[in-house]
Amino acid sequence: MEELITKSIEIATIYGTKIIGAIVMLILGRILIGLFTGFIRKLMVKSKTDETLTKFVISLTRIALLAFLVIAVLGTLGVQTASFVAVIGAAGLAVGFALQGSLSNFASGVLLIIFRPFKSGDFVEAGGATGTVEAIQIFNTIIKTPDNKTVIIPNSKITGDSITNYSAKEIRRVDLVFGIGYDDDIKKAKEILERVINEDSRVLKDPAPFVAVSELADSSVNFVVRPWVKSGDYWGVYFDLTEKVKLAFDSERVSIPYPQMDVHLQQITTD
Repeated sequence: MEELITKSIEIATIYGTKIIGAIVMLILGRILIGLFTGFIRKLMVKSKTDETLTKFVISLTRIALLAFLVIAVLGTLGVQTASFVAVIGAAGLAVGFALQGSLSNFASGVLLIIFRPFKSGDFVEAGGATGTVEAIQIFNTIIKTPDNKTVIIPNSKITGDSITNYSAKEIRRVDLVFGIGYDDDIKKAKEILERVINEDSRVLKDPAPFVAVSELADSSVNFVVRPWVKSGDYWGVYFDLTEKVKLAFDSERVSIPYPQMDVHLQQITTD
């Protein structure tokens, strides 16, 4: 009986020490993980990293560190952890293959958030869609088209194609083309175009607007009209100038010719 009690005390001492050590390791590990993830969060916030990416990185880091902590605690208790590591590795590999497309979208989302080729509110052409960016998420980007449709685009499709950001610069050039008839006065038409442009307060003085004859087309003499405006005024100026030029041409009797073709008929007489 004394031998049994002595043996029990020895076992309790050995395993009790391991259990206490494992509990202490678990508590200290949780504290250190909290401090480490908090430090990472402060660094990412200080560097103005996107909030979505910050939350994801913190969550992923916490899960990975907790997994290592659990394995270390089990090792302290004498549990063989090699099999656990192998199972976790195999499971990770299987999940990686199963979620290959999703992981590609995730990686692309991280790149979009880090390098920021566009931000929410920008008017862009990306992934086969054109519209205003509503949200940049980890796996996809949401774009609202001018006719108020919502387009959800996988991030990998966006990063795998060209991106045109119309809102990236503060000013944009409006490219317009107006044609007049060959019998009309070129100088008069040019003066009208310059007057209409200068009367619009949204047109910038620097860079100066540009008006010039660009082409002697089949049925018209074409002018290029290129004023510079703030990006937010682009479409307003585009539509207003188009209307004002038409009204000014009508008022000044400058014609905008229809496409036309001269047809010559030749009569052939037969004996």
